[in-house]
Amino acid sequence: MKNKMVALSLSLAMTMALLSACGGNNNGNGNAAGANAGANASEAADASKPVTINMFTASPEYTQAFNAYIEEYKEVKPNVTINLEIMQADYNTVLKSKIAAGSTPDVFQTTAGGDIDTFAEYSADLTNEPLAAAMTDAVRANMTSADGKVLGLPVKGNLFTLIYNKKLFADAGIAAPPKTTAELEDAIAKLEAKGVTPFANAYKEWWVWKHIFQHYVDAAAQDAGQSAQDLVKAFIAGEAKFQDHPLLYNNFFSFIDTTVAHGTPKPLERDSNAQVSDFASGKAAILTGKGAWDEEAIKKITPDFELGIAGYPVSDKAEQAQIITGADQALRINKDSAVAKETIEFFNWLYTSDYGKGWFSSVAKVIPPIKDAPLPELDMPKQMDEILKTEKSGDLSVNYSLDTFHQKFGEIMQAYIGKSKTKDQAVEEIQQAWIQLGSAQ
Repeated sequence: MKNKMVALSLSLAMTMALLSACGGNNNGNGNAAGANAGANASEAADASKPVTINMFTASPEYTQAFNAYIEEYKEVKPNVTINLEIMQADYNTVLKSKIAAGSTPDVFQTTAGGDIDTFAEYSADLTNEPLAAAMTDAVRANMTSADGKVLGLPVKGNLFTLIYNKKLFADAGIAAPPKTTAELEDAIAKLEAKGVTPFANAYKEWWVWKHIFQHYVDAAAQDAGQSAQDLVKAFIAGEAKFQDHPLLYNNFFSFIDTTVAHGTPKPLERDSNAQVSDFASGKAAILTGKGAWDEEAIKKITPDFELGIAGYPVSDKAEQAQIITGADQALRINKDSAVAKETIEFFNWLYTSDYGKGWFSSVAKVIPPIKDAPLPELDMPKQMDEILKTEKSGDLSVNYSLDTFHQKFGEIMQAYIGKSKTKDQAVEEIQQAWIQLGSAQ
């Protein structure tokens, strides 16, 4: 079944063709200028010609870090000016409008995985660039299209996990984070006996839902004896049902019900910032739907905060409580940009230079998506490194569906906890959304 993204792609293509016929183009260059951008990117750019690169991203939490590498590159290439535009609310809508209007930014951000193919026609092929060789194998896979081309740049490596307050756990007599549903029930009882609210939620945000759900998808796939990617494909094809997978139909919804019943008040009114504030100030012991990017925000509120990470206790099998690692956000270089060559040269510098290797850990303070780069001096990456010495990481299955689906999924789950939909109504609508919006095909 053709979905809305296909229609969007066709619409964008028609619109851009009309603009081209009227003399419109990106940065005044037309399509021909960018056609061989990837092949020619390794050639040295003209160092005397003024160059302006326009970046459009959806990661406001990295504004200072992005500006830092922009300033550093100005020392390397004084003729290159990089304009950074960052927004979060309505980012996808604005990006699609820019593309439809023929004003695609030189650099723009999308999710990885399925969206690599969605925006393939606007993305430079980076397969043979040094930056692609620098990526870790897992991250490179997240940036690769169905036909094997590297079309994205990882914004960062990532970590998806339950985050818990070690002190509150210790004070409640919880020796280790729960790995099974029974252990979770016991931990909740102990926390509440001490007057501590177990969960800080941010259910006003549509994207936290996908971060939680993927842990259950991974475990359901394990129980079914298949890969997470194949399970997601089956849902997109309309060949799978929640009722066939108890971890999705029962355990996932039970966990959400539990977080609401034993969480901070008015969960649909709590956004990400409010959730982090609740957690960092000790109002709740467990942070749901989040990951490594929150550590600095937590430490800014409470510098001596003792945090721990753990897999979600999705079932009665302790081994299914896994942390998830990988890259879920990608930068894309507009293949038809007049400055595609210079833009690729800039990112080759960032991903291979000594400064770039250090930038991820010391400036952005994120998990590096490239080889031979140090980990940041933060608790979560260090704990991740220790956990992965003895345990496997879960699959970043959020990447196997488009964000058009995930946004709809979040809206359906918001209606569910708001009690305007029953569980069965939510399940049916999620299954239909997966078919209609889950894939670019």
